[in-house]
Amino acid sequence: MTDTSQVPQASGDRAREAAVEAALGRLDLDAKARLLSGQDSWSLPGLPEIGLRSLVMSDGPIGVRGTRWTADDPSVALPSPTALAATWDPELARRAGVLLAQEARRKGVHVLLAPTVNLHRSPLGGRHFEAYSEDPYLTGRIGAGYVNGVQSGGVGTTVKHFVANDAETDRFTVDNLVSERALRELYLAPFEAIVENAHPWGIMTAYNTVNGTTMSEHRYLVNEVLRGEWGFDGYNVSDWTAARSTTGAIDGGLDVAMPGPRTVYGAPLAKAVRDGAVAETTLDAAVRNVLRLAARVGVLEGAEPAVTDLPATVDGSALAREIAHRSFVLVRNEGYALPLPAGHTVALSGAAARDARVLGGGSATVFPARIVSPLDGLTAALPEGALSYSVGADPNTELAVADKGFTLRAVCRDAAGTVIGTGSAPNGQINWMGSDLPEGVTHDRLHTVELTGTLTPRHTGPHTFGIKGLGAFTLTVDGTTHYDDIQTTDSDDPFIAFFGDPVPRAEAQLTADTGVEVSLTYVVSFPKDTPMPTVAFSLCHQEPRRDPDELIAEAAEAARTADTAVVVVATTDRVESEGFDRTDLRLPGRQDDLVRAVAAANPHTVVVVNSGSPVELPWRDEVAAVLLTWFPGQEGGAALADVLTGIREPGGRLPTTWGTLADAPVTQVIPTNGELPYTEGVFIGYRAWEKEGKVPSYPFGHGLGYTDWTYESAEAEGSGATGVTVTVRVTNSGTRPGRETVQAYLAPTTQDPDRPARWLAAFAGIEVAPGATTEVTLELPRRAFEIWDESANAWAFVKGSYEIQIGRSITDHRLTAPITV
Repeated sequence: MTDTSQVPQASGDRAREAAVEAALGRLDLDAKARLLSGQDSWSLPGLPEIGLRSLVMSDGPIGVRGTRWTADDPSVALPSPTALAATWDPELARRAGVLLAQEARRKGVHVLLAPTVNLHRSPLGGRHFEAYSEDPYLTGRIGAGYVNGVQSGGVGTTVKHFVANDAETDRFTVDNLVSERALRELYLAPFEAIVENAHPWGIMTAYNTVNGTTMSEHRYLVNEVLRGEWGFDGYNVSDWTAARSTTGAIDGGLDVAMPGPRTVYGAPLAKAVRDGAVAETTLDAAVRNVLRLAARVGVLEGAEPAVTDLPATVDGSALAREIAHRSFVLVRNEGYALPLPAGHTVALSGAAARDARVLGGGSATVFPARIVSPLDGLTAALPEGALSYSVGADPNTELAVADKGFTLRAVCRDAAGTVIGTGSAPNGQINWMGSDLPEGVTHDRLHTVELTGTLTPRHTGPHTFGIKGLGAFTLTVDGTTHYDDIQTTDSDDPFIAFFGDPVPRAEAQLTADTGVEVSLTYVVSFPKDTPMPTVAFSLCHQEPRRDPDELIAEAAEAARTADTAVVVVATTDRVESEGFDRTDLRLPGRQDDLVRAVAAANPHTVVVVNSGSPVELPWRDEVAAVLLTWFPGQEGGAALADVLTGIREPGGRLPTTWGTLADAPVTQVIPTNGELPYTEGVFIGYRAWEKEGKVPSYPFGHGLGYTDWTYESAEAEGSGATGVTVTVRVTNSGTRPGRETVQAYLAPTTQDPDRPARWLAAFAGIEVAPGATTEVTLELPRRAFEIWDESANAWAFVKGSYEIQIGRSITDHRLTAPITV
């Protein structure tokens, strides 16, 4: 393929390129080097001499945080990326992107640090809720939809984390050893598809190392593959603090080192050019990429933005609700337990029904203006008196960030004790990175931060308080100082204050509905020469622990007297979060016991699973229905009520195989001597389950609706060299309108032990009225018939006979269309 690294894609025109070249020509060496280094945590410096305004970035997989992590400017919170992938709908992903671009413009953000398109290699990956799927084709299709949507709104995307950042353990240093074939067919494939089909304006290189070279310096994968073979013409930014070497990074194709102001670029880069260690043409290429991005998003004078006609305004709450019900996967529905019959009384249980987890932990966190819990949603949807609620079991088995019942604010003081600023604190977590400080507060004056306010307890009894973070703290509850000391740890993780374990430090006997004063004061300390001064700590809390057997018995008794029992089970941010991997797939606490007790009391038990990625469901055959709702976003409870009552159909299909950890074929996420070999090669996800002959709980692609489908016929045309077209006739043979996801899997008729038995090659969604028949066209691309030939270092078209298996999941084939290519 021709090297097109300096040729703009269709999204940039010649006039914009001319403006970029003119601006580049007016910059001196120091200004060019400074542009490539963040001026703070979230932005690049403006250069008034060329009419360049500061370019602002923000995390944004499910909502746009903005440059300040604050609830003062709320963000729409969409369902998690796994939920978006579960819709199997690139157009819906595009609409989500349009909304996020709208949110970004409102918050003054030019570039979103999203989407995450790493694969679900092992079910133990702690951050999988932020990635889409175990399948590269599905991931590429959903990711391209998202990118097209965001960039249609004039906001850039940064597809991440390039590449093989598929687990969290030792993510800063791990050397992932991956064969070239596995890289090409699996881990690079979503990035390649998105570059080809959506032309993203940015890529983020990962913390990890691949085959001996850290990704922020990986010249082969960045310059030769991404830019050379694929023709990517956007900017390449490091993951935050990942850039380690001035010459290694710039020669390896890294354009921007974040966060600033102290990075390996800026003054060190200018010096490297002057010393002859870096060619100025290499520096210019990086600056050109950044200026091109600036031109596209409209912050470079003399260059017309790539988008001047913005999409129509999107109703964020309505779209969040739609994505949620379209993402819910009904994996079991015995005796048509769902939708709930009209007039049924419902016994709802589970602490997660009251305190819903709507988004995952880590950098994707945002603060929505409202959250609709399952309890809220069902209370609004059902007639008065039809719903009862009991806690049953709590997934939080340890302290969590202070939230329900707390009203907090952050008070900043200087060394003399004078208040220099205040900030909102919607929960007990403070995470101020770089310049993200309350108005009027500066690092040089900031001496203490006090989280202070009131707790109005929901329950009488002993309440436990604790601290997450490092340094000197003073914890006071109801006028009594319980802790005044320095909290330390042996961990060298720079984000330990954010992702570490909370430490219990106080217990206080409190009375329900009687407010008490609570205060946690932190003495600010910044390590010497820190590249990113950060204030990060949390006030944590745990409510009184009632006897779990009593709580479960109460829920079972309530279920016994109701027509239908609904149990909501969930993970917590101590189970699924950025920063660490999982050690098992079990639901925390006594939630499994709760489900079994309720199911024994009521045969019409529906279990709602509130998790971002797979958990084990040991009771799945003992209940009437199982509905997976992922992390469903701010409108999750309203969408759940829509689906349970039948107003809406659960539209999702599994983007990842669900099974037990004991049966999972690929589980290794812990490096040995700093290395993590991907010994499974191209066999992850359903490919590996089939190779190992293991039967999962629920297969990839599975999902039930509220109507029935008859697959009538399938006809395939094409040589494979330019792709294959399959026309499928499908009838809605049920009694209500429905949506179906028609899936096509390509299976060689002669099995090759080095190739999967079958793989997803195409899919499409259809909406059909009851009794009606429709035709859907599936386009299988040439790439579906190719493998990466390591000896030739090229894609090889594999001739022969194949079956195109049409159906409802990887295991549910309804039709077969033979094809010889």
